[in-house]
Amino acid sequence: MAYDLSKGAPAPQPEAQVFKGYVATVTLYADRAEIKREFMGKVTGAKDSVVPLSNVIKVQSKEPTRLVNGYVQLATEQDRGQLRIATAEAQKAIANNSRTVLFTWNQWETCVAYLKAATAGVQAQGGNPFG
Repeated sequence: MAYDLSKGAPAPQPEAQVFKGYVATVTLYADRAEIKREFMGKVTGAKDSVVPLSNVIKVQSKEPTRLVNGYVQLATEQDRGQLRIATAEAQKAIANNSRTVLFTWNQWETCVAYLKAATAGVQAQGGNPFG
């Protein structure tokens, strides 16, 4: 792809990165994350969503194990109450959140790659991904 580097031309945008999670796929752009869910991913109430990285107040994650799925959540102001409590009910709310992507044990490398890319994206937008 050739870029126009003349004066006044828009800066080149990095290519979108695609990460396949458990029943969801996230496409990460420089300024947003677009999460698309398969049918089974929508059964719990989570929906497709677009998350501007500038709105992310914290990137939460949990490692997947052989027994329990892990996740990466792009927490926004709407999730602030869930960030304060740590109960089984809060974990269920995180898993059903439209800004959360689940990962199985076999998707561990993809989970780590998405976590790193999302954290870098939030920092590039001037946010603090660590809350």
